Amino acid sequence: MAQNGINCHDKVKQSEIPMKSINISLPDGMRAYVEEQVADGGYSTISEYFRELVRQDQKRKAKERLETLLLEGLNSGSATPLTEKDWDDIRQAVRSKVEGHKGLNTNG
Repeated sequence: MAQNGINCHDKVKQSEIPMKSINISLPDGMRAYVEEQVADGGYSTISEYFRELVRQDQKRKAKERLETLLLEGLNSGSATPLTEKDWDDIRQAVRSKVEGHKGLNTNG
């Protein structure tokens, strides 16, 4: 869908993403609704409309997951100050993760 005059789907060309087809069955009323959304909503195809619906659902579920994690954190007890050892452990975990990623990105 167009945002600020830029089609957000232009960021990655659809031809660059491998795609497979699926078939769905819709009652006539729902099919008419979908076709109307495509015509009125700036979508070039029904597939584009459904891809956008899936992206929105993915974002919604990610937001729900984040909210759940935040609530778990808030309900996990009182905050305690980080010690120097805590910071050292965090730094070491980050270094290990970075080194692991460097090993994955080596072209050798």
